Amino acid sequence: MIERIDPWVHNKRVLLLGFGREGQSTWQVLKQLGTCACVDIADQKPAAVDADGARWITGDHYQDCLDDYDVVFKSPGIVLERPIESYRCAILSQAELFFHLFRDQIIGITGTKGKSTTTSLLYHVLKSAGQDCVVMGNIGIPAFDHLEEIGPDTRIVFELSCHQLEYMTVSPHIGVLINIHEEHLDHYGTMEKYVAAKHRIFRNQGSDDILVCNVQCLPEPGECPSRLIRVGTNCPDADVNVDNCGENGTFVDYGGRRYRIPETEIRLLGQHNYFDIAVVYAVCGLLGIGEAAFTEGLKSYEPLPHRLQYLGQRDGVKYYDDSISTICATTIQALKTLTDADTVLIGGMDRGIDYGELIQFLSGCPVPHIVLMEATGRRIYEEIGRDYPEFAGRDRLILADHLEEAVRAARSVTRPGHSCVLSPAAASYGIFRNFEERGEAFTRYVFE
Repeated sequence: MIERIDPWVHNKRVLLLGFGREGQSTWQVLKQLGTCACVDIADQKPAAVDADGARWITGDHYQDCLDDYDVVFKSPGIVLERPIESYRCAILSQAELFFHLFRDQIIGITGTKGKSTTTSLLYHVLKSAGQDCVVMGNIGIPAFDHLEEIGPDTRIVFELSCHQLEYMTVSPHIGVLINIHEEHLDHYGTMEKYVAAKHRIFRNQGSDDILVCNVQCLPEPGECPSRLIRVGTNCPDADVNVDNCGENGTFVDYGGRRYRIPETEIRLLGQHNYFDIAVVYAVCGLLGIGEAAFTEGLKSYEPLPHRLQYLGQRDGVKYYDDSISTICATTIQALKTLTDADTVLIGGMDRGIDYGELIQFLSGCPVPHIVLMEATGRRIYEEIGRDYPEFAGRDRLILADHLEEAVRAARSVTRPGHSCVLSPAAASYGIFRNFEERGEAFTRYVFE
């Protein structure tokens, strides 16, 4: 299977732009293939991983050399210093090349929030139903690591970030667009550019392809060339409807069938997760997975960590890690789900997003203690004082410099028999390496 890459790199001067997990994966495959004229590496940071025979370009001007090469494999986290069309070299990524090779077998999943849950749940249900399938992409598994596992009938569940999609010229056979919220404006500058990156999930589809899309972020009429399946919550006009009937339960309506989500028998909490379940239910229906097999997979699914994850109790208080929350909507969903929440910890790196929606929700939310930390926490505190004179219960606001101080404050005020949740509505960058490290630190501060 590795030989299918050869036409793209044969006798070419190749540069790996970025040498993180994906760059290292590309290095291993290209060295094994052995048909490149050279394979060099450019990264702002000095070499941290051994790569025998490669020339390293590092430092502030590491991108100046791109046009010295025929092909550049760009890692998703790298921001190009010039418009992509201004380069003479061909700029690719693992995802783009992989999609050119296997796009007809791919279910590509993207969205601001919920894409990892949807990706891992779909893979788990397919796998438990006996399907030949692999999972990869932004979920932390480089595509080239699985090249040799893919046969003609293998289903490929591929999570896609906006950075992976940004320059893509090929779209998956089945695309899934879960939602679009304000995020990554520090990179894109405007919502229009961020939305444009997400829309590449369907831009290069054809009439025989399928887009499963949230009704809240539908393409404009005529924009989507493929078959469109619309998913909504309490939206009878949608093709897939998540119907929350309160005491009667939550149902998914699709294709003339009504599926009752077994809420008390699964580990996924909250309406936002029930929406993800509906998306997976629809995709499984397209792939011929029966209801019994779907239910079995749903019941055995273990949620990913740091996503409203129950950590345990200390001094009678239940603690939840929702460190994945980097936008207002996910913190609002967390507080709607944890109806016994006594304390919420909010704040992180300030990327300039609008916190008005969250402030308005917190004003009407009965949570007694709101711990605000880091740059965004202080900004929210100041905006409430300056712009929201009607904010209810300002005495609920507690300022903390950092997460450790915030946890100490939470432990001192949270009442036994209730819950405390870390749901920051902000990025972790500049404070922690990623949201996973932030969640691990929260767990450590709570229980040590």
